[in-house]
Amino acid sequence: MVMEGMRFVHRVANLQNAVKQMPVAQTPQHSSVAQGAVQMRIQNSQSSQDRLSQSKSMVLQDSDLPPKPISRHRRNQSQHNVIVTGATSLEPTVNLKGEHLNVAKILEKGKKHKKNWGLMLIMLTSEELLLHKDKQETSVKAGGKIDVVSLCGATIKWTSEKSSKKNVFQITTNTGSEYLLQSDIYSTSSKWHDAIKKTIESVTKEDRGFALWRSNSTEYLSRHSSLPGYGTASSNMKIQNPVHRRSINVFSSSKLKHSVSDSIDKNGVKNRLKKFISRRPSMQTLKEKGLIKDRVFGCHLFTLCEREGTTVPKFVRMCLNAVEKRGLEADGIYRVSGNLATIQKLRFLVDQEEDLDLDHSQWEDIHVISGALKMFFRELPEPLFPFKSFQQFVEAIQIKESKLKVQAVKKLIQCLPRTNQDTMKLLFSHLQRVLAFSQKNLMSTQGISIVFGPTLMWPELDAGNMAVNMVYQNQIVEFILINSQEIFNLDRK
Repeated sequence: MVMEGMRFVHRVANLQNAVKQMPVAQTPQHSSVAQGAVQMRIQNSQSSQDRLSQSKSMVLQDSDLPPKPISRHRRNQSQHNVIVTGATSLEPTVNLKGEHLNVAKILEKGKKHKKNWGLMLIMLTSEELLLHKDKQETSVKAGGKIDVVSLCGATIKWTSEKSSKKNVFQITTNTGSEYLLQSDIYSTSSKWHDAIKKTIESVTKEDRGFALWRSNSTEYLSRHSSLPGYGTASSNMKIQNPVHRRSINVFSSSKLKHSVSDSIDKNGVKNRLKKFISRRPSMQTLKEKGLIKDRVFGCHLFTLCEREGTTVPKFVRMCLNAVEKRGLEADGIYRVSGNLATIQKLRFLVDQEEDLDLDHSQWEDIHVISGALKMFFRELPEPLFPFKSFQQFVEAIQIKESKLKVQAVKKLIQCLPRTNQDTMKLLFSHLQRVLAFSQKNLMSTQGISIVFGPTLMWPELDAGNMAVNMVYQNQIVEFILINSQEIFNLDRK
């Protein structure tokens, strides 16, 4: 019995030693033991030794856990220096060190600001964005030129409408100021956009209890109701103090302020225009005061002659006298064009009723004077041959018998107004003198008719028969020029 007792004690001691030598699994602090993870491992031996039962705790390690889904939202990535704990938690941003970005201020307290892009050193703090205007510096120094942009209540968005540059985002502060930030590198712009946006949401979340009033209403709005995650304010929240309403107006939406100010400006411009139009003086009053002078070019022939107290415009007489004085022998007179700029200068002086001396050296080129005369006739509101008589002259020129044709044309001319008759008579008598020097000026009746046909007459409505009308125009002027002595009763010289 003693020997059996000793053997029992010896076996118990061996079992205790075996248990102490077994490895124990260390469980991490934040790991959990899976149910049913304990297994019994039994070691079988071919010898006659006893079977020993050993237990081992199998614990799932971190590497064995299923991987967490990777967030594809840029705001949750670690490269933007944002600390994210869980899917819905929101922590303050990590301050970014200084980096150079292109910055432009386009609005300052609701007023438009000239957009001037400049390279600035920017730094993001927990509540503000610092813009260092000295682009040569590599860090923000105390006492330097710094523009502080408060991010509390601000908004940020990507924009392609405010600038033609790429990778531009806009920051609108709660005081109505707007900034544009840009970098040619998208990753840089995206990093700052996301970091600033995270800072805005963080600082706004801490101060979300501040309420704003809706423009043109007494309804309260949440200060950050435009930000994601914030609903609109309740419609039953009414403002109590009208004085407080005025003080909060500076935080209203810049877009709303723009629309109101733009509408006010437009209404003001419309009202001023209406007053100006209603109070504008009449044309007669301006003429009496000498502010507006009657023109010569483009004026109706009858009106011009009545104003000058004659039946032939003075400018026509001056031009005809100048050509007869020193241009009858000029090669291609009336056919050769003068300098258009000089002709326009002459026209301007005539319209201003300034003293005009065609013998001056600046009018030395006789083709300038002849060109101005042709321009005068072309710019008449109604041609020298009135519109109503155009078809009548066309029918008269188609008469085959010469005497009847002359009588028909002469009768039509005698039916014209006195100013038209006298001007026509003076002009054709002048052209007769030009033809007298045809051997030197190389001008014929056909050449003159080609020049003066479309200058002296044209139909009121051109029905697409321009070529046919031009043929009749030339034929009528050539016929009158050849028979001008009989038609106008000119003296033979």
